[in-house]
Amino acid sequence: MTARALMFQGTGSDVGKSLIVAGLARALTNRGYRIRPFKPQNMSNNAAVAVDGGEIGRAQALQARAARIAPSVHMNPVLLKPQSMVGAQIVVQGKVAASADAARYQDVKRTLMPRVLESFERLSAEADFVLVEGAGSASEINLRANDIANMGFARAANVPVVVIGDIDRGGIIASLVGTAHVIDPGDAAMICGFIVNRFRGDPALFKRGMEEIARRTGWSPFGLVPHLPAAARLPAEDALALMGKDARRGKNGPIRIAVPMLPHIANFDDLDPLEAEPEVELLRVWPGTALPGDAALVLLPGSKSTIADLTALREAGFDIDLAAHVRRGGHVLGLCGGYQMLGRVVSDPEGVEGAAGSVPGLGLLDVATTLSKEKRVATVAGTSFDNVPFDGYEIHMGETTGPDCARRFAQIDGSRTDGAISANGRVIGTYLHGLFANDHQRSAWLKRLGGTASALDYEAGVEEALDALAVHLEAHLDVDALISHAA
Repeated sequence: MTARALMFQGTGSDVGKSLIVAGLARALTNRGYRIRPFKPQNMSNNAAVAVDGGEIGRAQALQARAARIAPSVHMNPVLLKPQSMVGAQIVVQGKVAASADAARYQDVKRTLMPRVLESFERLSAEADFVLVEGAGSASEINLRANDIANMGFARAANVPVVVIGDIDRGGIIASLVGTAHVIDPGDAAMICGFIVNRFRGDPALFKRGMEEIARRTGWSPFGLVPHLPAAARLPAEDALALMGKDARRGKNGPIRIAVPMLPHIANFDDLDPLEAEPEVELLRVWPGTALPGDAALVLLPGSKSTIADLTALREAGFDIDLAAHVRRGGHVLGLCGGYQMLGRVVSDPEGVEGAAGSVPGLGLLDVATTLSKEKRVATVAGTSFDNVPFDGYEIHMGETTGPDCARRFAQIDGSRTDGAISANGRVIGTYLHGLFANDHQRSAWLKRLGGTASALDYEAGVEEALDALAVHLEAHLDVDALISHAA
């Protein structure tokens, strides 16, 4: 192995590990280093298609983009995709390997460390630095046995660790100092320093706090990182970071799009370009709140568990709201699992999502879906039914057929069709993800909904946010000291 490595663990989930790794990846790439991001184990239904054909967490795909390289399955060798009833789907080096509940997975983990180390070694052979992201909390001592995500990996690969804490959620001193005191002494010896993230206010007011953390832990203080508004333009790591449990009205764009939020939402970064679009007011609507009657479009996003989310949708009364929306002449778009829900029936003869059987769909498209264990994972390009170009990706299990498929949504790569459109043209389903990140497609959708063509360059905005994050970290972290501690 030629690369040096440094691992970033957290005092908890959602403390900013993913974005700090992304920002450092861009900063060090700008300095001329060959950077590879790596996360031994990720739990997320937000997946991306890697260049070598499998799927990884989208956070690692963003980090690869920050390093200006194509994403590889080896950047996230173990991806856990939560499912209802059957626990989590286990994806190893890009391919589905098994499903397991939480208790059984604790035994399975020990068998996965060799694959994790194999992927790490492959990345190390082609980089100057590997930036490793941990998962959850470094202090989860109840899960330390057979750990491959945090200290278990750090010890196995002999990678120094930096612990990140989020001051915005409170209790930062106790979180960092407590981490140092509860973990095994051998694990504690791997930690070289700490970062305090998401600070708001006058940094001088926390000078003593940084000193106390350093004194009580013996760790080097690598920096106090202020809150960066531009980071909101980058994808969130998981659905819990989306928002609280109420409908939210953001900016008052002329086109209102409502999104029912369901328990197993997947690939929710499909919403990010709409959130950034000045023409759009995006409303995420949680159970307990009705879908707004004035929405131009109701969008059903992807789901890791179509049948369970279809049940949740009905229990929330969203099916009644959807029917009323269609009667008023509103538009509906179903993406992937959302597309499957729009049909007459969803069948699961192999018990992919739980007990074998069938459930009625919403009946808004004359199609039927049969779930299967075979997963399609691919990047795609083509044109939509109105000859507007797109590029995107597919990650789904199952096949959808029926009369409405004769009115295809898309022609893919000139060789096959995708999706279905209702006879009145107001209900559309597709297996394609990433449509709205394409400026041409997003403009076409805005015009279909009565708006004007988009002036937003979404991909340029992501690049600008990554550059801003890199500059921000260079200004507030001792990057040279971080480099010097890598091993």
